[in-house]
Amino acid sequence: MKLWGGRFTKETNELVHNFNASLSFDQTFFEEDIEGSIAHVKMLARQNILTEEEKDTIISGLEGICEDIKNGSLTFDGEHEDIHSFVEAHLTERIGDAGKKLHTGRSRNDQVALDMKLYTRKEAKNMDALLKNLLESLLKLMKENVDTIMPGFTHLQKAQPITLAHHMGAYFEMFKRDRSRLHDLYERMNYCPLGSGALAGTTYPLDREYTASLLDFYGPTLNSMDSVSDRDYLIDFTSAMSIIMMHLSRFCEEIIIWNTNEYRFIEIDDSYSTGSSIMPQKKNPDIAELVRGKTGRVYGSLISLLTTMKGLSLAYNKDMQEDKEFVFDAIDTTKGCIVLFNGMLDTLKFNKEVMRKSAEGGFTNATDAADYLVNHGVPFRDAHGIIGQLVLTCIDKDCSLDELPLEEYKKISPVFEDDIYDAISMETCVSKRNTIGAPGPDAMEKVIGNYEDYLKN
Repeated sequence: MKLWGGRFTKETNELVHNFNASLSFDQTFFEEDIEGSIAHVKMLARQNILTEEEKDTIISGLEGICEDIKNGSLTFDGEHEDIHSFVEAHLTERIGDAGKKLHTGRSRNDQVALDMKLYTRKEAKNMDALLKNLLESLLKLMKENVDTIMPGFTHLQKAQPITLAHHMGAYFEMFKRDRSRLHDLYERMNYCPLGSGALAGTTYPLDREYTASLLDFYGPTLNSMDSVSDRDYLIDFTSAMSIIMMHLSRFCEEIIIWNTNEYRFIEIDDSYSTGSSIMPQKKNPDIAELVRGKTGRVYGSLISLLTTMKGLSLAYNKDMQEDKEFVFDAIDTTKGCIVLFNGMLDTLKFNKEVMRKSAEGGFTNATDAADYLVNHGVPFRDAHGIIGQLVLTCIDKDCSLDELPLEEYKKISPVFEDDIYDAISMETCVSKRNTIGAPGPDAMEKVIGNYEDYLKN
């Protein structure tokens, strides 16, 4: 049954039907379609457009269809064009002519806009919960590794000593911002388009405020043309997911690097690794690599959606049907990646001694050596040059600043004394950095307390 068949005298070509149909993917939000229809029917009855008896009959039929889809006794077939016609056809088959009144005062344009908003709103909440779980895992790692020294990097070169807690805190901030983006898009999108009709509203005395309240929206949308043609919230959502995936991909890149024989900072658990079909020694970081790879897939959904929308005049155009597969795939991909990444993170083994030795061996304390001179009255620019000469000496002698004899220090500057070794120890380099946001233990204690409070909300 087609909802628009009255105008036509010929059947749609089968290829055209298949090309036009969306049931194969918009069945995903059958629950949202039925939820929206139930709210619509309640409003129609409240406005005396339907009788109470008709309302009860229709709602009972819709609830039965929903339950039968869930338990598998009612399955989707290729006969129907979309989820809307599928539900209405089965409703009419079950309850008779009352089912034909379901669509009073609405169009598929505002109906699908509602379904997508309800679905997106639900999935944004689900994704937020997954990110919160990930943040809890990160906070656990931070608490356990406030004193775990490792090198910090710029340009993939060792820069200054930090702690593993500090490094994990950087990702905590990223994923915290991701949750904020999900909250922002929820606030912008949470207005109900139902009642906008095809594009110009309806002559029926609908109570759009009541419908919006039944569906837990802040209120109705205020322009019917925009209501049926707005897909900004989907672009917002795929953009937010793209940034989430970018953050996961950056993290995965570091895990992949840290897992190499050259670094050996971590060992990935067997349950999140695979081997080679030809090289028996291999233990590959496949999950991290796949998350990194799937980032491009989510980016593709965003670019595809932006490209689809860029040339569309008001109001609804069939092109907009293309939004669903992009968004559904991006949601499934992002959620799956968050869950798998969190599992991998929870089971990582950190080789703390290796991380510390790496920090000691890369002149990460050079800045602190320069600060030592500054604290003894040497201008910073001169101190910078002196330490640069010391680094060249260490390279020539194949040793670290910690291992360089004091006489070598004094050859370059008489300011140096025995206390230089304490000033450039890894513990000192980290512990003295206690401005908020730095890796020092006092600063980290404050930040961890802040994060604990954040996750209670």
